[in-house]
Amino acid sequence: MNRASDSRGCDDHPRRARRYDAAGTRSALLGAAALRFARYGYDGCSVRDIAKDAGVDAALVYRYFGSKEALFDAVSTSTGLFEPLRHLPLDEVSAWICDVVSTGPTEEEAPHPLLTKLRSSSREETVGRLREEVTEVFSEGFARRLGGEDAALRAELMAAWLMGITLLRLAIRSPALAATPDDTLLRFLRAGIDPLLDAGCPGGGSDTGCPGGKSEDG
Repeated sequence: MNRASDSRGCDDHPRRARRYDAAGTRSALLGAAALRFARYGYDGCSVRDIAKDAGVDAALVYRYFGSKEALFDAVSTSTGLFEPLRHLPLDEVSAWICDVVSTGPTEEEAPHPLLTKLRSSSREETVGRLREEVTEVFSEGFARRLGGEDAALRAELMAAWLMGITLLRLAIRSPALAATPDDTLLRFLRAGIDPLLDAGCPGGGSDTGCPGGKSEDG
């Protein structure tokens, strides 16, 4: 895969510069770095590229992490890729997931974090660590952002979508998922993910405007 300095989502819109608080800036840099390092390797991307993807100034990499090497160490966990879920506006999560699913690295370019965990020598310890990471990022952190009824369950279902789809499309490369165009994939992803993001749509939508729902007339 060629190194690219202009990252775009699957809706083909360039990433916008954002204003973050300290925690948001750090999370944005971790998420951008996780994707960059996975796609192009440590030597194939620069601090400037990572900062541009995150929508912040490159100097902030050094402020929050001290060095490119320290940033690399910080994202070398299975949850580094999911850092944007700590701050990304909820109405942009579906498009972000599509971006990850469609442009993420193949198994040859960077091992899928779930497979990497399960391939380790101590399966019990590895599964326990993965459970802790999923709990911290999704069951607790993202669930707080979702709010509403069954927030933790909806957050974990989001984790299942994200991990399962990336595993099948990028690592296993199952035929249909691997061949599906991005716009078609995004349509189906939204149908499954948007109701999880909306606390008012536990049944997958209604006439109140929930994604994918049917009106009383339809």
